[in-house]
Amino acid sequence: MKQATFLGRAALLAGAMALLGACGSLIPQGRGGPAPGTASARASAPSRPAMPVASAPRSYAPRPEDMGCIADLGASGARFDLLPDIYAAPGCNKLGTVQLMALAGDRAPLSVANLGPVKCHVAKAFGDWARFGVDRAAREILGSPVTRIETMGSYACRTVAGTDRLSAHARAEAIDVSAFVLGDGRRIVLKRDWHGGDAATREFLRVVHKSACKRFGTVLGPEYNAAHQDHFHLEGVGAKFCR
Repeated sequence: MKQATFLGRAALLAGAMALLGACGSLIPQGRGGPAPGTASARASAPSRPAMPVASAPRSYAPRPEDMGCIADLGASGARFDLLPDIYAAPGCNKLGTVQLMALAGDRAPLSVANLGPVKCHVAKAFGDWARFGVDRAAREILGSPVTRIETMGSYACRTVAGTDRLSAHARAEAIDVSAFVLGDGRRIVLKRDWHGGDAATREFLRVVHKSACKRFGTVLGPEYNAAHQDHFHLEGVGAKFCR
């Protein structure tokens, strides 16, 4: 009886390891990238078509419903790690999240600062906005590419200011963007430059705000209220509310 029990447990363990291995093998790899099962991924070279670059420890095997998004995020050229699912408190969780380290621009990677866990679908929208909305607008309007996007964070287990309603930040579904650093050294700061910057800088900020409204579900900026005078709040996907 003891031998049968041991063999049964061994079979279950073998099945679980096979399932994790299968999940890991579904994550596409970029050419010359890390071997399957490593924790980090490298962005594709700007001169080549964007290739999938993400991988994850086997213990962080993504849920089936997140696999498509993870593949798309990898194909975009982003550099990121998969994160474990965590329930932090009632209504607060980090499910299907990634840690972004770099995003793909048209010509070079873009770094991100102060960014925590973000749900995959928001990370994908953020990467597309950074490349097609922010980087291209900077080169066209300001004559220099963006090299870094500075944020005020993403995940935070808290309510919306002045209410008892949980914020999208409590589910890692929102990013607060505060500044952009250009290749020529200029730093565009929302709090200072939304109203106080020169004409080109003000135009750039309004163009990227409008571009964000096409990709995120809720976008709030300096025109919304005083609480957002220093950042863009980028939340969810699918156009719903833009101010």
